[in-house]
Amino acid sequence: MSLCPVCEATLTTPLVCLNCKTLLSTEGREVSPFEALGVERRWEIDPKQLKRALLDLSRHVHPDYFATAEPEQRELAEQASATLNEAFETLRDDPRRADWLVRALGGPSDSEERQMPQAFLMQVLEWNEVLEEARGATAGTDEWQAMIDLGAELSSEREERLEAIAAQLTPLPAAGAEALIEVRRELNAVRYIDRTRAELKSLRLEASLGGA
Repeated sequence: MSLCPVCEATLTTPLVCLNCKTLLSTEGREVSPFEALGVERRWEIDPKQLKRALLDLSRHVHPDYFATAEPEQRELAEQASATLNEAFETLRDDPRRADWLVRALGGPSDSEERQMPQAFLMQVLEWNEVLEEARGATAGTDEWQAMIDLGAELSSEREERLEAIAAQLTPLPAAGAEALIEVRRELNAVRYIDRTRAELKSLRLEASLGGA
């Protein structure tokens, strides 16, 4: 654990010392979302603990508390607050957290590994057929019901893919491990599902308006 350069207390976060309340500069170094919020780097995250960490630390760095401080202090507060909020948004979202962990452990990015699990690709072909038939559908038709069914199937499939990711990342694999490639492929599948769900939502809205 790092120590505060002012009072030498153990730091919970590299952004501020909770003992002497000194805002700390992180210029020249990258602060991980786990470091920022003072939580252990792991896959499993307690949402309540995460929210509590954000609120507790925000009380010490929020720019409103430094409105009359020197410009340098105000800037540090703004940077720290932004870092905390970004860290929270990254860790609270399962795909974003997994993406960060894969990259941090030396795994491939989504541009370096574009494949999805082989079995998943067969389902994609079936789903694309449903989407194609749903274009121009109106509410109450068979195509409309097919869209509703597909939405439910996609939600279930997304949960299964996230469970597969959790299994691969618990405990965290070693840096550069083969498992990180598999996690990236699962993340690619989740990203496809999210895009398809968004498209379905748009098609259902069009169908509703068309049947109005």
